[in-house]
Amino acid sequence: MLFPILLLLAGALATPTPVEKRATTMCGGWGTVPTAGFTVYHNNWGAGAATSGSQCTTFNSVSAAKSFSWSTSWSWAGGNVNVKSYSNVALENVNKKLSAITSIPSTWTWRYTGTSMVSDVSYDLWLAPSVGANNKYEIMIWVGSYGGAGPISSTGSTPLASPTIAGTKWKLFKGPNGDTTVFSFVAPANIGNFAGDLNLFFKYLTASQGVSSDMVVTSLQAGTEPFVGSNCVFTTSAYTISVK
Repeated sequence: MLFPILLLLAGALATPTPVEKRATTMCGGWGTVPTAGFTVYHNNWGAGAATSGSQCTTFNSVSAAKSFSWSTSWSWAGGNVNVKSYSNVALENVNKKLSAITSIPSTWTWRYTGTSMVSDVSYDLWLAPSVGANNKYEIMIWVGSYGGAGPISSTGSTPLASPTIAGTKWKLFKGPNGDTTVFSFVAPANIGNFAGDLNLFFKYLTASQGVSSDMVVTSLQAGTEPFVGSNCVFTTSAYTISVK
């Protein structure tokens, strides 16, 4: 009877690590890792504007508390004013009206290194008039900016307003991106250890910028937008977000 017992013990010891605990590296144009109700995107959507360069995104892990760890390494040259990619972690199909949301707590611990780097670190939040409709608003929250990177703006470098939200005085910019209106909140200095309620940004927009509270949250993303630079490494050691 010893032999079957040994087989059972060996099977228990050899239980594979869940997929979401294994490092997964994506290079080339595209790549996704769906895990824990989120999607990790590689997303080199603007790479065609570069004269040379490459990027790889590595998803490291997600904890039982849904805290994500990932990194992106890249070098891009040419097309200096063009974003090359947006590697990110996305919570999609939220499909909840702003009026029905009480809070969106999020924490984000990140670091960045690189040479001659132009890039930003930003949340990218999307709103549509109804579930299944095209997005009408894109709300970016820039918690990091390097090398003079700037947001979409109809007023150039002059902010539309300077609201204080979640303890930080942001510069607010507004501009069109096709049929979508983009609001960008830009921090005065890099916030490598962010913690705050993202719903406060929505509340400001509904109270002060004409955004309807009937708008539906479709997707909540967090990642980095590279323009140009070499040997750049963006690292997130802990990222969390939830909708309540």
